[in-house]
Amino acid sequence: MSSKITIIGAGSVGATIAYTLSQRSIASEIVLIDINKDKAEGEVMDIEQGTSFREPISIVAGDYPDAADSDIVIITSGIARKPGQTRIELTQTNVNIMKSITPEIVKVAPKALYIIVSNPCDIMTYAFAKLSGLPENQILGSGTALDTARLRCRLSQHYGVSEKNIHAYVFGEHGDTSFVPWSRAFVAGATLDEFDKIVHEDQKDLQPLDREEVLEYVHTSGSTVIAKKGATFYAVAVSVCRLCSLLLAASDTIVSVSTMLHGEYGVEDVCLSTMASIGPEGVKRIVRVPLTEEETEKLHASANALKDVIAQIDL
Repeated sequence: MSSKITIIGAGSVGATIAYTLSQRSIASEIVLIDINKDKAEGEVMDIEQGTSFREPISIVAGDYPDAADSDIVIITSGIARKPGQTRIELTQTNVNIMKSITPEIVKVAPKALYIIVSNPCDIMTYAFAKLSGLPENQILGSGTALDTARLRCRLSQHYGVSEKNIHAYVFGEHGDTSFVPWSRAFVAGATLDEFDKIVHEDQKDLQPLDREEVLEYVHTSGSTVIAKKGATFYAVAVSVCRLCSLLLAASDTIVSVSTMLHGEYGVEDVCLSTMASIGPEGVKRIVRVPLTEEETEKLHASANALKDVIAQIDL
């Protein structure tokens, strides 16, 4: 596939995305940009020395002009939360980084599709949308794509079936107010209640699904991995690479990613994750799957939590 993907940020997440892309047939050109040029050059040197074991691919450590004609730009830049730092302080710091990046990259790659991975993802996606002036269809945040993968992983473990048989999603912010619309969760075409009964016929000792435990698993997976190994980057890299392949595919796919909402479910002027149809033209539409009244209220609560943070930062 002849495509060019630029990654801004050569930290653990950005470098792992670059490595994962280099092992797949998604991009023929990869550009890695970081304010620390030695770090970017070191990551590229390490990665490119392994590309001789696959079809030829170009991977370079560059600067913004090298991103010209990119099909996709992935932004991962930002700093981790420091001890004693409030969420607002962290958000403002990373928004300020986004302010410095946005005009530089948009100037050279105005037609690219943008995937925002930097945290807090939804607010950074919102900030990029406001700062860039690009059409909103060119912008999406990785949002709950990873949360959804974590959800399906846990459901797969519980039921002992492939994650490919599971259609369940996480909505809302990529954070503590995210939730699972259980009314939209299915396994092999059956609702979870129906599938519980089906499985119980053969596995009498299988405990009923604890939905609160599953949501807790989704919410705490990131912090658990960080506590055990210091950072999370493998799963997020794979999820972002999948988004790249979907954006370059021949037809659209419906996924849970962060996009700007304009009245869908009664939510306005904020980026968060619902179902969106994405493909070669970027974000084509929000797919308004029916939600229960309780689920709609949870979506509003998530949107309001994000808006509270946005109101306290300088865009």
